[in-house]
Amino acid sequence: MSNPTLQKNFTAGAAISPYTIVKFSAASTVVAAAAVSDSLIGISNEVGPASGERCDVVMAGVAFVTASAAFSLGALLTSDASGRAAAAAPAGGTNNRIIATALEAAAATGDVVRVMITPGSFQG
Repeated sequence: MSNPTLQKNFTAGAAISPYTIVKFSAASTVVAAAAVSDSLIGISNEVGPASGERCDVVMAGVAFVTASAAFSLGALLTSDASGRAAAAAPAGGTNNRIIATALEAAAATGDVVRVMITPGSFQG
């Protein structure tokens, strides 16, 4: 069960799949995150908007996210190149952004798991 405590509505700047980590685009819309260094703002809910449609983004509380690979319970999560959750780690001088803490383990790519939104960063 998700339990969003803060959910805001934005315009999608491109098609966004459900349960995807998002960031702001240069055009003041939201798009799928594409790198660990992106300014991650939240996770899209179960509705996947097309470009130009409205999109609800969970910015605080418990949400669901799609995994890019296996990760463990309690892992700090960032984005892969497609806005899916990946385990975060410091990496030589790169500011790796964190969006959430895993409340469930992911066993494989494509698993949808519960997370607690906990923004932050690793400075390597």
